[in-house]
Amino acid sequence: MNFQQEFPQETNLVYLNHAAVGPWPHRTRIALNDFALENTVLGATQYPNWMTKEAELREQLRQLVNAASVDEIALLKNTSEALSVVAYGLTWSEGDEILISDEEFPSNRIVWESLQEKFGVKVLTASVSNTDSPEQNLIDAITANTKLVSISSTQYASGISLDLKMIGQHCRRHNILFCVDAIQSIGARPFDVQEIYADFAMADGHKWMLGPEGMAVFYCRHALLESLEVQQYGWHMIDNPGDYSKQTWSIAKNAKRFECGSPNMLGAFALSASLSLLLEVGMDTIHQQILKNVAYLEDAITSIKGVKILSTPVPRLKSGILTFEVEGVDSNQLYQALMKERVICANRGGGVRFSPHFYHEQSSLDRGVDVLQRLKQSM
Repeated sequence: MNFQQEFPQETNLVYLNHAAVGPWPHRTRIALNDFALENTVLGATQYPNWMTKEAELREQLRQLVNAASVDEIALLKNTSEALSVVAYGLTWSEGDEILISDEEFPSNRIVWESLQEKFGVKVLTASVSNTDSPEQNLIDAITANTKLVSISSTQYASGISLDLKMIGQHCRRHNILFCVDAIQSIGARPFDVQEIYADFAMADGHKWMLGPEGMAVFYCRHALLESLEVQQYGWHMIDNPGDYSKQTWSIAKNAKRFECGSPNMLGAFALSASLSLLLEVGMDTIHQQILKNVAYLEDAITSIKGVKILSTPVPRLKSGILTFEVEGVDSNQLYQALMKERVICANRGGGVRFSPHFYHEQSSLDRGVDVLQRLKQSM
């Protein structure tokens, strides 16, 4: 497969920012063009076909996360909404504890902290930095009062990618709920909710899944569906939602119970097209190519005098995220200079973050490194 046909990006653009917002593949643009044209000339006359596409998307997401059934898959707006469904769906008692890491993106911190004053719960943090076993640090921080552990599968700044199975097994054995913010993993590496004993997992589609913002997957283990109190009500989250004249209703028995209103059909067409590429290539292949690209960048960057890698040096913890700093250079200044030179990156974790995907050619990575070296010499 010629990946470049799927990513016809501008000449001299080096896109190393998939941990923020990923570009769409060519097939996704085509899918949306076709959908827009159909809408323009036919309106919603093909709505049954749209529903078929939505069902196809649920199955694609089920495959990506290896859920037992599509009944465990909800289509929500974003990761934060899915985390809020969990946070405000569970029943809390004063003194309950929630454990997170000390490197979480605000989405996986603010929602839990918001519960403290309302319900008297405590949010504790465990360090995942400067250790060969961040998973053990998390497990060691669990107490008799821990009700839920919520962790990012891959930390957004350092790129630490955790052994989720180790944490999940411990949680399941001790009847602790395990929630995974998987936005930095799904689309970048194989992800298996059953293998890692996840109770809940969520991810927006706009990063490594190469889809649009505003369309996210929420996985809820079937046994726990009814343990989350529904907080939003509407026509779409009930059994038989197409029977508008029925005066009695009941909440859907599957994960659609968390989808209160009209679906995002535009987002469904876009994300489905993007996922078709990932599933076609295969997540094992994608993961290995991402790690290969990161290793290539790391070797090239460290050959530049004065560059320090901030991401983990532990091989098993590495991911598609590579964060670094240049001695004596302000990271924001360097970030701005790189962006001006069309090397698209992010300013995270006290340094500059590169996050390549599987489709990059070596020549593109070389240009990114060459620009960095030239800027370093001039700053």
